[in-house]
Amino acid sequence: MDIKAKQKSKVWFVYILRCSDDSLYTGMTNNIEKRLAAHSQGTAAKYTRSRRPVKLQATSATMDRSDAMRLEIKIKKQPRAKKIAALEKHAGKNKKSKRE
Repeated sequence: MDIKAKQKSKVWFVYILRCSDDSLYTGMTNNIEKRLAAHSQGTAAKYTRSRRPVKLQATSATMDRSDAMRLEIKIKKQPRAKKIAALEKHAGKNKKSKRE
C-alpha cells in the first residue's frame, strides 16, 4: 500500500483546543489522543507550546484527509465566537463539544 492510499484509509478529525491564555487553536489529526498528548507536552505546535496547559474543546466527526483540511481552513477563517459552532455543525452531534 502506498503512502497516498494509507492516508486515504485513515480517518481524520478537526479539533479545537482552549489554551491557558483562553485563546483557541484549531488543528487536524488522524490520532486525536496522540496529538493532544503532544500539545500537552509542548511538542506539537509552536503556538500551543507557550500556552499550556491546553484543553480539548470540540472535535469533528470522522472524515477523510481532504475534507478535514478544508474544514480546518474554514474554521480558522471564522471569528472566535463562531469557531466552535462551525465545528459542531460538522461534528455529527459530538458530545465532547462545549460552548464558549
